[in-house]
Amino acid sequence: MSSPLPASQVTLGILAGGRASRLGGRDKAWLERDGIAQVIRWQRRFADETSAVVVSANRNADRYADAGLFVVADRVGGDLGPLAGIDAMAAACTTPWLLTIPVDLVGVNECLLPTLASAAGSAGAFAVDDDGAQPLVALWPLATLRPAASAALARGEVAVHALQAALGMAAVRLDGVRFGNLNTPDDLAAAGFTQT
Repeated sequence: MSSPLPASQVTLGILAGGRASRLGGRDKAWLERDGIAQVIRWQRRFADETSAVVVSANRNADRYADAGLFVVADRVGGDLGPLAGIDAMAAACTTPWLLTIPVDLVGVNECLLPTLASAAGSAGAFAVDDDGAQPLVALWPLATLRPAASAALARGEVAVHALQAALGMAAVRLDGVRFGNLNTPDDLAAAGFTQT
């Protein structure tokens, strides 16, 4: 399935700014499976479908730079969660569309971007897997995301799903798909991950 959006129109945004408190603060971006760090795994996975990569992270900036990754920190103070990361990536993005994924996903289906792009229209789309809505797995139009995210943060409204509802983004059901998350030591063990 090919995407209706050419790679030149899409930036991959990897959300890696969380504190990982249930993992004792371990940086999920650098968790390794089969010798490949999560953040590098996602960069490689979407290399043919996107033209650029931006990572939202608030620590270890030198490590990203050493790996050749462009990293941005939150532009707003306080612990405002993933919306602050999305806002920072949107500000840095130079393509019309931003595909966001959390760095701690276990896996994604092969047709993720084409499926989201086919349903996005002009408002964008987010994924719904077998576990429910996944608002951080989303395709955002920059023209509306930038002002809306900034305004929501200024109002202290940090729920990503609420912003998506306000923007009229489509919910795209992916039957038989489960992205999974690396939130606990048990999750890591089940998926075969280690820490560098």
